[in-house]
Amino acid sequence: MSVLVVGSVALDTTKTPFGKCKNVLGGSATYFSVSASFFSPVNIVAVVGEDFPKEHIRLLKKKGINTEGLQVKKGKTFRWEGEYGFDFNNAKTLATHLNLFAEFDPTIPAKYKRCKYLFLANIDPEIQQHVLKQVSRPALVASDTMNYWIENKPKQLIRLLEKIDLFLLNEAEARQLTGEANLAKAARSIINMGTKRVIIKRGEHGSLLFSLNSIFSVPAFLLESIVDPTGAGDTFAGGVIGYLAQCKNITEANLRKAIVMGSVMATFTIEDFSLRRLVKIKKPNINERFSQFKKQVRF
Repeated sequence: MSVLVVGSVALDTTKTPFGKCKNVLGGSATYFSVSASFFSPVNIVAVVGEDFPKEHIRLLKKKGINTEGLQVKKGKTFRWEGEYGFDFNNAKTLATHLNLFAEFDPTIPAKYKRCKYLFLANIDPEIQQHVLKQVSRPALVASDTMNYWIENKPKQLIRLLEKIDLFLLNEAEARQLTGEANLAKAARSIINMGTKRVIIKRGEHGSLLFSLNSIFSVPAFLLESIVDPTGAGDTFAGGVIGYLAQCKNITEANLRKAIVMGSVMATFTIEDFSLRRLVKIKKPNINERFSQFKKQVRF
């Protein structure tokens, strides 16, 4: 089944202890789309400016991503600049230029409206609700958020949660949203707000899946080489949702395997800047690392 993602396509400049890249392909919808495309057909809705390199659009198409919903408008593309120290869990934002993204008003193409798997990437919760009104009975609605929306639009975000099947956020955001220091209590509080399931992303410590009656903990896959964690969370989400769409059946077992698959996909992103590593891998690379992951956690 096909997946619909609505979010940002950007040009990033990042610096880590292992190097720097300037004006490279980035954005939440980009990382998500490429990751999900290994499992299911993907449709993307985003906006870029006339300064956006055409080779990036060709790359998305080459990965089988439908770009009919990618608007190219007069103006400049969303740009982000950040820096990481050896603590890769926290990025220092040096500059954010929203440009055209500041007025992003997504219109869902008619052929996208019946997509059964919808991912609302990290954008304004009011825009996320606007998108929800345009789609027809998806089997799964998942969404992401960030500290900015929790701080500035908490009521709108909580209203959105009543319509979400799977909510993704990191541990700092979970504590910020709920006021709970304990992640189990924070997840329970978020579920009480209306969503069916919560995934709490913990960076190098893995991730946690909470539902009303179960908890599933996944460690991070151990890598010897970490270059740039930008986009890892969105790559993770793409692996999760893309795999679930491939399964066509949202069971607890499939959800657990999907989270492991999402973790595997994220490991490829952090091995190089931008999407350089992610776009080069093939399905056998994913299967091999999935097998290695199983060996790491089996006892």
